[in-house]
Parts: sequence; structure tokens; C-alpha cells
Amino acid sequence: MGNWNSQQEVRKESRERAKNQREIVGKYFYDLSKLTFTALVLGGMLTFFQGYEFNAMVIGMVLFGGFLSAVLATVGNRILK
Repeated sequence: MGNWNSQQEVRKESRERAKNQREIVGKYFYDLSKLTFTALVLGGMLTFFQGYEFNAMVIGMVLFGGFLSAVLATVGNRILK
């Protein structure tokens, strides 16, 4: 009986460790999404509010930042589910 109980404990710890790892990786992707949004989207918008022209480079940066932020948030969400 002792061997079976120890195996169950090892399996339980293994599942708990895997769950914690998934949570950490999911949070990592959410944080990457936030950083991408801040750097690309808000950084691009900041140049607009400082009086610079809204050229194709800034528009591309804002669109790419929004798209990449959404992709990273989706990846983080799928990992956490």
C-alpha cells in the first residue's frame, strides 16, 4: 500500500507543477502582449500627439502592434485554458 500512495503523491505533485508552469507561461504571454501594446501602439500614438505627421511607418507600427498584442493575448489565453 505504501508504494501505491507514494506513486499517487508523485503524480499529484507532477500535475500541480505542470499547472503552475502553464500559469507562469500564460502570464508571460499576457505580459508580452501588454509590453507590445505599450511600445508599439501607444508609442506610435505618442508621436501623433507630439505633432509629428502620421506617415505610413507610424500607421504600420500601430497596426502591427495591435495585431501582435492580440495574438500574444490569445496565446496566453489558450495556455491558461
